[in-house]
Amino acid sequence: MWDEEARNRVCAASEVWSLRQFLRTAGAPGVPRSWPDELPSNGRRTLVVAGLDGSLDLLTHADAELWLNDAIKPAILSFQDEYEGDAALVFWLPTGHNRIKVQASTDAVSWLCHAPHGYQLDFGRILWGEANEYPQEILMQLGGKPAGLFHLRIT
Repeated sequence: MWDEEARNRVCAASEVWSLRQFLRTAGAPGVPRSWPDELPSNGRRTLVVAGLDGSLDLLTHADAELWLNDAIKPAILSFQDEYEGDAALVFWLPTGHNRIKVQASTDAVSWLCHAPHGYQLDFGRILWGEANEYPQEILMQLGGKPAGLFHLRIT
């Protein structure tokens, strides 16, 4: 999600978790998970996480792909397993409207990283393995302004 108005409808700014807090809670191999019984936002059904964009910008292309595959994707899967589809995980990407690119002919989704490395990262291939169900665009109710992308479940 990149639209601030949409984010404010989902959560208060004080409810947003850091990427570090999200990864710590998801656990690591050999480290127990510590997901809360109730999430902080949207009727206790939503977790909003900030910091993914800045972290990706600091990594080289190869390191970013490896990190998404080895740290971020397992954390997302851990969240999905814990809440069994009854909760939403939102990554707050404030500049996402300029940096997420969807290839209309293939539905491939890419992230454009900024300096110092400046490359295009294949989100679709890394995070959801080019699943048959591609993300859908989130549109604001009034005016239909794009506010982000939605993916039901990754595998």
